[in-house]
Amino acid sequence: MAERKGPRPPWQTGTADDTLAMGRVPENRRQAMVKLLWVGMWMLYLASPVTDLLDGHHSLLALIAGWIGLVGFVITYLTLVFLRTNQDHQPLWVPITLAALCLLAVVLSLTLGDSWLVLFVYAAVAMGAAVPPVHSRWAIPMVTALLFGCGALIDATDDLVVSLGIPCFLGGFAMLGIRQLIRTMRELREARRTIADLAATEERLRLARDLHDLLGHSLSLITLKSELAGRMLPGRPEDAAAQVADIERVSRQALVDVREAVSGYRRPTLAVELAGARAVLLAAGIEADLDPAQWAGHERLGADEEGALAWALREAVTNVVRHSGAGRCVIAVTVGADADAIALTVSDDGRGAEPGRGPGNGLTGLEERLLLAGGRFEASGSGAGGGFVVRASVPLVGTVVAAEFSPSGD
Repeated sequence: MAERKGPRPPWQTGTADDTLAMGRVPENRRQAMVKLLWVGMWMLYLASPVTDLLDGHHSLLALIAGWIGLVGFVITYLTLVFLRTNQDHQPLWVPITLAALCLLAVVLSLTLGDSWLVLFVYAAVAMGAAVPPVHSRWAIPMVTALLFGCGALIDATDDLVVSLGIPCFLGGFAMLGIRQLIRTMRELREARRTIADLAATEERLRLARDLHDLLGHSLSLITLKSELAGRMLPGRPEDAAAQVADIERVSRQALVDVREAVSGYRRPTLAVELAGARAVLLAAGIEADLDPAQWAGHERLGADEEGALAWALREAVTNVVRHSGAGRCVIAVTVGADADAIALTVSDDGRGAEPGRGPGNGLTGLEERLLLAGGRFEASGSGAGGGFVVRASVPLVGTVVAAEFSPSGD
């Protein structure tokens, strides 16, 4: 298989859309660097405890303990933010680590002074990032209360406590809001992926229906024409040549129809299908009770609705030719009594439906096509002549206008 050229999609490279990757564990070095950059910006607020340690007014033991405590706090905070952000289910070590984070903030603040109260802001942010919303809504106010309590115990100034308490409270809930935003973005991505899958599935179904209807009809006609040509040889070579010419024409038209179906532009019309149905039935030796000239269009019949009705006619006639063994087929196109629908009826006097046999792929696809057009479909083996009957109808839309339509009749 040839190697695919051109850019690879984001879900294969893992390097695109890195901002959306901030809500989950980094999957590659680029995502890790982007996340570290965002987290590192907020590490600047640790300048206060770092400056306090560098001032030299602490004892050696307090200085060593302070550095160890600060490094342990930062490592613990980064571990939570990097690995456990926006996770639905947290393991037991996460709440234990968060409790240790708050304990470090309390101990360092009470032993080293008010410069360390800023650690509570990071603890609140970690609560908003790693704790499920149902718990973080009360955990963040508790961390803020710890900050105010420690500030009161060490006689910190009111201005300092308030200036840290506000970002502690709001920062925690801001992180909670960001977490909810990331969750929403994830759900939107999943919804978009689901919609894309549904669209692809619908396109495959459309293509399967179109190819089944197109090839079933065309191949049936080619088979009939080939049998006729074979019976005409060698006694009637001119007539056989005419049948072969018809086979070539049908084959070319089938190729064009398949290409249009694959491209999504195939939309048959009822008038064309009525003429084609008559030709197919006559070629199969089945009496066709219809007049193609009866249908001159209807201004309230939409293109999609007419296309569904035309597909129904094609599939029904194909089934009559291939399966019914009928000698006569009646096709009627009528307008509803309230002028609200166009109805198509195809009935034959053949053998009817086989007992215990369900509908085939063609009838199933036909029913799906009519339902998409807002129409109705019915098939039964209870025709007047003991054969099979297919009934399909589609609604009329738009303004009521006079229609050039003549009901079917002998």
